[in-house]
Amino acid sequence: MSTVFSPLGAERTVLLVSLKPDTDTVDWLVSEGWHVVHAKTQQQVQRTIERVAIHVGLVQLPVSCSSQQLAELESCISQSDVAWIAEVRPGQAEDPSIRRFILDFCFDFVTLPCNDERLTILMGHADGLWSLRDTANHAKPVAVSSTMIGQCEAMLQLNRGLDKCARNEAPVFIAGESGTGKELTARAIHDRSARAKEPFVAINCAAIPPSLLQSELFGHERGAFTGALQRKIGRIEAAAGGTLFLDEIGDMPHECQAVLLRFLQEGTIERLGGTGPIKVDVRIVSATHVDLMAAIETGRFRMDLYHRLCVLRLDEPPLRERGGDIKLLAQHALDLYRRDGARKIRGFSSDAISAMFNYSWPGNVRELINCVRRAVVMAEGRFITASDLGLPGIETKCGRTLAEIRCDAERAAVRDALARHAYSLSSAAIELGISRATLYRLLNSSGLRDESPSSRHPRCVPECGDPAGEPARRGAEHMAR
Repeated sequence: MSTVFSPLGAERTVLLVSLKPDTDTVDWLVSEGWHVVHAKTQQQVQRTIERVAIHVGLVQLPVSCSSQQLAELESCISQSDVAWIAEVRPGQAEDPSIRRFILDFCFDFVTLPCNDERLTILMGHADGLWSLRDTANHAKPVAVSSTMIGQCEAMLQLNRGLDKCARNEAPVFIAGESGTGKELTARAIHDRSARAKEPFVAINCAAIPPSLLQSELFGHERGAFTGALQRKIGRIEAAAGGTLFLDEIGDMPHECQAVLLRFLQEGTIERLGGTGPIKVDVRIVSATHVDLMAAIETGRFRMDLYHRLCVLRLDEPPLRERGGDIKLLAQHALDLYRRDGARKIRGFSSDAISAMFNYSWPGNVRELINCVRRAVVMAEGRFITASDLGLPGIETKCGRTLAEIRCDAERAAVRDALARHAYSLSSAAIELGISRATLYRLLNSSGLRDESPSSRHPRCVPECGDPAGEPARRGAEHMAR
């Protein structure tokens, strides 16, 4: 059982996870108005979090923290939304496993002995962070119509066209690459139309064998063919009053195209083996990644069927042309699958975002969502990195530190000044506004001394008065005497 160290009337509660709690720390927290609850095991931590509103947790690492103890601590705190603070002893943070524990699971850490006032301030910050997170989690969600996510101009234009199509009963054709979300667009048309309360039926024309496609679309009577043991209602009839979505219409067999054209012209179907027409009121939405005009030219698709299907047309933009929507969609995918991983993923690192923007996404939104889902499982840190995404052809570029940038700038300035003054140290130093000794140190530290003519030609020596020229000057004076 957990142990309570202060009255239950206290306003703020901290969960102290420790095998043997430090009494001085507990006394200080109680004096500062914290309600301290102690827990030793994973079961106690879980029961406490379920029973009490815990915002802040304090983890006191054992003196000799073994890998097993660290794993138990990770198991204790990884499944909660508590803002955790770790207390470590001098030298413990040098252990790679403890460093990873702090980075992956903790809001911050303190090294003992710690100033009590500093710990109180840090816990206040953690409590404030939890409050912000709680407000964000309970904020009223922004309504995204029919799961259509996107703020780029191409998506805004698609949404405007989608609304216009929804108010009409004419057939709609959706063109776009594979994985762009054509079925989502078709469903959005249905949801915004007057048929929203009626069925939405989808069929992938490329996934059904040609010999069965006609039966799937129009249905059949009992005994219509071998194996037809009972009547079956086709997809068109099942969508009566609603919307029928014909996905990958470009792959429909030629013999089925003629039958579909007859239905579009007359609004009636006849089941295989049937004896009469059946009137069906259904709205047709079709889509394909195939270039139908090219298919018409090669004879693979009927032109008259194309004109029947493509009364209204919407073009789905590829992901590579949607700019900032890539980050929005990646965050949406992370929100969907963040619980799939063993760690609590906080977001994407800057190099991951850069990699996503630089990738062409041939699989479009479908590829992006699957990529993020895989990265959630494979990530070893709290942020998804470019290497976690594993995008082909994308090299992870390491940023340069400020010191490296400064060093390169100094090297370039010194090289240019020396070149302008024929490698005269005095003149170059005057131009740069530094002493000759400082310039000579820069030559050594930047490696420019090896590039100077003096390193390759015996007549090019440092001037008198320079640190490097002093021994030569004394030698010349001695020979003169």
